[in-house]
Amino acid sequence: MRALRILLVVVVILGGLFVIADRVAVNFAEDEVADKVRSTENLPSTPDVSINGFPFLTQVAGGELDDVQVGIDGYEASTGKGGEKIRIAELRADMKGVAFSGDYSSATAATATGAATVAYDELMKAAKSEPTDIAPGITAKVIGLSDGGNGKIKVSLQATVLGVDLPEPVQVLSSVKVKDNDVEVVADGLPEIGGRQLAESRIRAITDFQQTIDELPGGIELDKVEAAKDGVEITVKGSNVKLAG
Repeated sequence: MRALRILLVVVVILGGLFVIADRVAVNFAEDEVADKVRSTENLPSTPDVSINGFPFLTQVAGGELDDVQVGIDGYEASTGKGGEKIRIAELRADMKGVAFSGDYSSATAATATGAATVAYDELMKAAKSEPTDIAPGITAKVIGLSDGGNGKIKVSLQATVLGVDLPEPVQVLSSVKVKDNDVEVVADGLPEIGGRQLAESRIRAITDFQQTIDELPGGIELDKVEAAKDGVEITVKGSNVKLAG
């Protein structure tokens, strides 16, 4: 009986040591992967990396991690316009089936899904914020974007009729969608300005616009987009995503 108790104590101690060793190893790996991602993507700060699943050492022995989560704040994505950038406030990605080299210098995820948030003031970079002629004696420009509710964007226009600014902004509810690498904003209905129904092509030249968001980390791509309180929320996805290397 005494021998059995001693054996149980030894098993508990060994189990505890294994858990400690496993957690030390996973923390080291997270730091290594985070440094590699920062270097690969030329990030200004180190991203958050979490390697999930237990035991970690068993995953290492198999050469593939089940689930790796990466968080990047303030990522500067390409707009496709001569080096111009658009800031993604938050980018979170969940990587599945991550194969890696022994020193973590390269890692590729079989699949990845995630979410990104682009603030309205960043999306404004693609809008017509300079006065544009839309009819004889009438100009308009976009002065703000905000949440219109139910997944819609509210586009606020400042209109000028015969040199006089209208006292209130013209509000236009718009749908937002992803097309290729673009976030597209399209007015649901066209407003009257100065009591006049304007030509659709002229008013849509102001209300409708596209923002390219390209060169996301590891080759992930835009999937869906929806307006939210502080900006547009974009879901992203990808396959054979390079996490590092």
